[in-house]
Amino acid sequence: MNLPTNPTGLMRIPLQLGLFALLLATGLLLSFSENPKLPADPLPASPAEAAWVDSVFNSLTPEQRLGQLFMVAAYSNKERSHADRIERLIRSQAIGGVMFLQGGPKRQALLTNRFQAAARVPLLIAMDAEWGLDMRLDSSAHYAKQMTLGAMDDPKYVYQMGRDIARKMRALGVHISFAPVLDVNSNPGNPVIGNRSFGEDQERVSKLGVQYIKGLQEHSVMAVAKHFPGHGDTDTDSHVALPVINTDLARLTKVDLVPFQQSFEAGVMGVMVAHLYMPLFDTTNAKTTTLSKALVTDLLKTKMGFKGLTFTDALNMKSVSKLYKDGELDAMALAAGNDVLLFSEDVPAALLRIQEAVAAGKLNQADLDFRIKKILRVKHWAGLSKYQPARLATLRDSLNQPNTKALAQSIFEHAVTVVKNDDKLLPFQRLDTLRIAAITIGTQAEGPYATIFNKYQPGAVYAVPNRYADDSTFTRIASRLAGYNVVVVSLHSMNNTPSHSYGMGDGALRFIKQLQANPKLKTVVVAMGNAYGLKYLENARTLVCGYEDHYAAQLVVPQILFGALPARGKLPVTVSPTLKVATGIATPDLKRLRYGTPESQGLSSRVMAQIDNIALESQTYAAAPGCQVLVARNGTVVFDQSYGYCTYDQSQPVTSSTLYDLASVTKVAGTLQAVMYLRDQGRLDLDAKVAAYLPELTRTNKREMTIRDVLMHQAGLKPGIPTWERTITSRGLKPTFYASTRSEDFPNEVIPGEYSTKAADDSVWAWTMRSSLMPKIKGKYPIEYSDLSFIVMKRVCEKLLKQPLENFLQANFYRPLGLGSMTYNPLQRFPKSCIAPTENDTYYRREQLQGTVHDQTAALVGGVGGHAGLFATANDLAVLMQMNLQNGRYGGAQYFQSPVVTEFARSRVAGNRHSLGWDHGDPSKPSGPTSNLSPASTFGHTGFTGTCVWMDPENNILYIFLSNRVYPDAGNNKLRQYNIRTRIHDVIYKSMAAGSAKN
Repeated sequence: MNLPTNPTGLMRIPLQLGLFALLLATGLLLSFSENPKLPADPLPASPAEAAWVDSVFNSLTPEQRLGQLFMVAAYSNKERSHADRIERLIRSQAIGGVMFLQGGPKRQALLTNRFQAAARVPLLIAMDAEWGLDMRLDSSAHYAKQMTLGAMDDPKYVYQMGRDIARKMRALGVHISFAPVLDVNSNPGNPVIGNRSFGEDQERVSKLGVQYIKGLQEHSVMAVAKHFPGHGDTDTDSHVALPVINTDLARLTKVDLVPFQQSFEAGVMGVMVAHLYMPLFDTTNAKTTTLSKALVTDLLKTKMGFKGLTFTDALNMKSVSKLYKDGELDAMALAAGNDVLLFSEDVPAALLRIQEAVAAGKLNQADLDFRIKKILRVKHWAGLSKYQPARLATLRDSLNQPNTKALAQSIFEHAVTVVKNDDKLLPFQRLDTLRIAAITIGTQAEGPYATIFNKYQPGAVYAVPNRYADDSTFTRIASRLAGYNVVVVSLHSMNNTPSHSYGMGDGALRFIKQLQANPKLKTVVVAMGNAYGLKYLENARTLVCGYEDHYAAQLVVPQILFGALPARGKLPVTVSPTLKVATGIATPDLKRLRYGTPESQGLSSRVMAQIDNIALESQTYAAAPGCQVLVARNGTVVFDQSYGYCTYDQSQPVTSSTLYDLASVTKVAGTLQAVMYLRDQGRLDLDAKVAAYLPELTRTNKREMTIRDVLMHQAGLKPGIPTWERTITSRGLKPTFYASTRSEDFPNEVIPGEYSTKAADDSVWAWTMRSSLMPKIKGKYPIEYSDLSFIVMKRVCEKLLKQPLENFLQANFYRPLGLGSMTYNPLQRFPKSCIAPTENDTYYRREQLQGTVHDQTAALVGGVGGHAGLFATANDLAVLMQMNLQNGRYGGAQYFQSPVVTEFARSRVAGNRHSLGWDHGDPSKPSGPTSNLSPASTFGHTGFTGTCVWMDPENNILYIFLSNRVYPDAGNNKLRQYNIRTRIHDVIYKSMAAGSAKN
């Protein structure tokens, strides 16, 4: 392309500016002159600043002063020669700043300190960090791209994100962020802006942009609004070619310039000029806006009144750099009115061209001096008058603040959008009626999305890692879907390329259409990527947009699908004629257990990390081979870790899906749920005599005991009585009670290959009725914790419910709640490998127990005891207990109609640590079952196998510890000896105190 040049290498300022004058005369920018009050100088002047600026300016030679206009690119992942070259520029050319691109945090901090040490005047350090430092640096935090922010219902998180990014930048020694993007993105085919824009509505872009700017600048990082005058309406990538924007007068003034004008009024300190060709401003053939005086000086600085620093976009972009000789572009950019030359390709050549332009009168030296002093003013604002190097010793902690994850998750919680919900399928409610298959395309099955999905709906996740897989792959998956009535297809690893369907493969799109055509299936489609890609999915009846495939998005989306979180986001752009901007369907919060960070609930993750040490201590001292620890607050699981192994030979690690024998936690997770249900239904009188429900007790010594006294362990029942001991001899099992094959007469599996008589339960009941009572003390029975209490209550429940306890609990609690692991007799549903073993029983069943209940009496009656028998994972137990903390409300259902849980937990008498079925702490002991830091209202239970669950209704804290401390010997008391469970409980409250102090 032949472009006219003059001998100095500067393109002549075009006479065609008459066009600009004509347009001004006809009202092009009248909207900016109607208000005579122009934006204030974003840099507040002070005597100290003026003195420092003048002192530094006067100490520099004319050449060194010009060097301040340059900001060169640096990388912390390149060879040593690259860093050496940058240092030479700093020393020899006195450049004013460095813009860091790719690399790593520590390497960049080291280079920053090195470069600053070489600088005569401290350098301005800049970065592109639009969505976080990970835009440029490895092992760094990612928050969210601006399209995600544009979908949110609350702009405060944009401010918080700007604040957090600023803090991390300052820790790195960075002073300038080239953000936010204020382009109004109205062209879905835009390949360079796209999801970097807040959206297509100029007022919303303005509002969010101002919040981002304030977050940065109020925390000492200069914001640079870009890409002036608006890069949103183009389908060309300016990195490789010069986009042409044939905008008209109305759009420019009413759309594109609005966010910039509002950012100027809000005090943004910097603006970056885009590489665009806009004939409206300059008719010189293919002349970029970066070089247009009509745009940079006349419009930006004069008419719009911007007084901050004006940056060129990167001068190495091929769309402009290929058109000029070395140094020409830099001089022309200054002539247009830019203040800072970004990414100059040849600083020495550029300095020569600038000096030639000054000598030729093309550039005014006084004007350049003004700009240089403006750069020095920014340096003073940034604290460079008292420069301190980046602190390497604290860098890692500064960049990895725990609240980062909490904020990133909060952003996606407010952004994820339910775009279509034609069948009212979302959020999923009655889980016992839904058979849901999860299919992930473009990711592995083990990621956070599948992990959280399985917290609500356990089962296989069909993963297709290759998003461009062929039809045969999807055909194989389709053949496995016969047993399901709902399919959730999530699309991962999408990209931002419109010409390639945003990374969605043709085979995947065909597969989704086939699923939608199946009348037996309801299909939910989830796009974990660019919202513009929804145009390929708009025929879905249920459609969700996650905006990104980031870790936080993968945590949030399943929670919205299942109603643990409400959907609040709205599309920030128009995707198609049927999916317009602001489309978004609000869904309710079903009060299901959520998953988040400690900081999100006022806890300190750094204090919570102490749990790791205590859990590992339990393995080191052989208190238990492994364990699961779960902590929730305010209905959010903030800690969920598995430690160690199922056995001491370390052959099988404990995972979140490992089932544990709950032992006496069964009392509250099983029988007590039925008891409270009956009370809630008005079918059980707590002050009635048990004999009123079980008339066979009328002629026994138990005829006077009440339901209340039984539940509070004050009815005189002994802790236990001989049961299984009556069924064995020194030679083994009595044949009247056991058989080696299952039959109608011997249906109850005691261990694999041994079955007890169908009369076993009646035998245990008969022995219970005939058992003696504790002697009274001063006319009252002593308080004595007893398994017999729950053997009695199981009998009462089954009498009133007219069905086995296990069947009732599964139908009314466990299946509706989605508790896939909570069960009696787990070997009927799970392989042994999923279950942590308990004792090596050498006296009753004479084998290593794994999958059969440890408690002997419960085993005798077939594994379902009122006092023991349940197995579960920590997560499923947490779901049930969270429902109890919420007095029966969970997942959109009301399991109790009255506050019966509160009634049972609060009904206490002096001297008795037990309420109605629930256990409590024992303040009389220095190391009781609960933390002494927990309130007296804390309730729950412990289990003999090394388990516990504690709930604190005052602080909304739920704590679960599951282990198999009885493996291989039930005599192992080290868990209690080292106070493992209680010490972990202590940590939770210390974490709460630390979190409160920080807030």
